[in-house]
Amino acid sequence: MVKKTIAHRRNSQKAQQKAQQKGRIGIWLMEGSLAAAISFLMILACLNYTAKRLPEKGVGAKGEASSDISETALQGGEEDVLWSLRLVNRWNPIPEGYTVDLKELPGGEQVDERIYEPLLEMLEAAREGNWGEVPRVISGYRTQETQQALYEEEVARYQAEGWGLEEAKEKAGKWVAVPGTSEHQLGLAVDLEGATYDVFSWLQENSYQYGFIFRYPSEKTELTGTVEEVWHYRYVGVEAAAEIYERGICLEEYLTEKNGEMY
Repeated sequence: MVKKTIAHRRNSQKAQQKAQQKGRIGIWLMEGSLAAAISFLMILACLNYTAKRLPEKGVGAKGEASSDISETALQGGEEDVLWSLRLVNRWNPIPEGYTVDLKELPGGEQVDERIYEPLLEMLEAAREGNWGEVPRVISGYRTQETQQALYEEEVARYQAEGWGLEEAKEKAGKWVAVPGTSEHQLGLAVDLEGATYDVFSWLQENSYQYGFIFRYPSEKTELTGTVEEVWHYRYVGVEAAAEIYERGICLEEYLTEKNGEMY
């Protein structure tokens, strides 16, 4: 089934990072010292001026920006990250030692047990746009080994077309995530297949009601690092999914805007 996902790929093809100066200014105010107080106020004014002039950053195609948002989102400890909003893309790999409790779906694929019920509800409702049939999950959770095999297979395909190794890796990475950077390894993403292509239109318009988002729109490739995948849906929770859908943004943009807030 996983190989079928790859076959689909071949057939189908940021508010600002809050530049916050968190350095602490040592305060050497001596009681009754007017000069010291004035100096302190001058330093504070300069600091505020500098902060306003810092350049914007966001989560996107540049690794530096993506790294920044990831580190800030994780401040306060790994346990503070809301599981459904964990960002994984080519610039933000899965944390070392990440584990997931899986539950098997009808058909044999597995997903994080926390998305099992909303996923089944969405698939049942999707009959409406799929000729009365329930769409099938053709790829759910993937192990590191499975992702590695898929990636190497895609690299080999490009090499067979005459591309050098580095070029082949770059091209393959747009279709198959580098091992350790795939949402499938979180257990929060699924690749779907329907009886009709129209089911993907239904999903794009209705999946948010169940907490899922159309993860890789074509117009967001520079931000997500992945070309359009109409079959790939990621669970982020109903509240986040609704905002992402209503505003027409991607997960990277949503998290950039929420950066600094408690998830």
